[in-house]
Amino acid sequence: MLEIKEVTNKKYLKEFVSLPLKLYKKDSFYASPLIKDMMEHLTDKNPFFKRAKAKFFIAYKDGKPAGRVAATVNYAHLEFHNDSVGFFGLFECINDKEVANALFDKARKFLLKNNLKIMRGPMNLSTNEECGFLYEGFDTPSMIMIPYNPPYYNELSEAYGMKKVKDLFCFIVDVPEKLPVKIDRVAQFAEKQGIKTRTVKLKNLKEELYAFMEVYNEAWRENWGFIPITKEEIDYMAEKLKPVAIPELVIVAEKDAEPVGFFGAIPDFNEVLRRLKGRLTPLSIIKALYYRKKIQSIRLLLFGVKSNFRHKGVESIMIREAFRGAVRHGFKKCEFSWILEDNYDTINLTQIVGAKKYKTLRIYERRID
Repeated sequence: MLEIKEVTNKKYLKEFVSLPLKLYKKDSFYASPLIKDMMEHLTDKNPFFKRAKAKFFIAYKDGKPAGRVAATVNYAHLEFHNDSVGFFGLFECINDKEVANALFDKARKFLLKNNLKIMRGPMNLSTNEECGFLYEGFDTPSMIMIPYNPPYYNELSEAYGMKKVKDLFCFIVDVPEKLPVKIDRVAQFAEKQGIKTRTVKLKNLKEELYAFMEVYNEAWRENWGFIPITKEEIDYMAEKLKPVAIPELVIVAEKDAEPVGFFGAIPDFNEVLRRLKGRLTPLSIIKALYYRKKIQSIRLLLFGVKSNFRHKGVESIMIREAFRGAVRHGFKKCEFSWILEDNYDTINLTQIVGAKKYKTLRIYERRID
């Protein structure tokens, strides 16, 4: 009574994308992405697929959709890391080990056919997007682009023989009217060294995000799971962020007019998405316009400082300016996420501003050869 079907047309793709709406129907914490946007995201319109390929599978139990999974061969990852790792992601499933194992098997076989030896995930679709299963912190909803799932997803993964490979942390802090003295003192030191900050111009967001690309591709290249971002991916990202970005929360740090740091926070649009249930109708558009004005929280989404400028106050000056903007806009909370469990410099920075770890995301892997 269990059947796995590959997504081969638009009808199945819509079923694949819509499946979580049924699984989380009674869960008030779940925020569905817009169905239309997600369907486009999983097609060649997404520049991710210029450097990767994927298969999508739906599980049916007793004729009803019971789960889904994506299996991804990421050529950009393989070129950079040369580690024979393939990925699973977009995993959703009823609490049924048989269904989960069948889905994992489909992903494993696809990766094996592509001569890969390790299956890692979840990645939706790469480390530049949503990563991990929520492992700790189920008592509050997840912010924008942070995974949300039932606790049993971790049990299903471990029952399939997967082991933890990396934890990702999320930290939360009340937006302070006044930052700690240390932050302000270090920010002033950075200013004396010629570090300047500016906010971005939304009308030129693509070009502005090229500064982030330059900083990110230099600052993160030694980090676990890093994959360089391309200009096409930045253009695609800009189109997605432009409707929700606020200039005062996106800060570029410069020295002699060259970008050395980037801080990009966005409002937690999940506060709106939880009310839209994945669909834009005339009524839901009115809802979205109304509730976006009531968003209380922001999430630090883009962050990096070039290696030669770390520990020189660049981080502090960007935080100072962004938090000033957050106060002006009336935001109450800020999430720093996600942060690798062994990225001690950034973790220490969150401690200085008084943030507390409140969620953990877990990435798993197992050998499949």
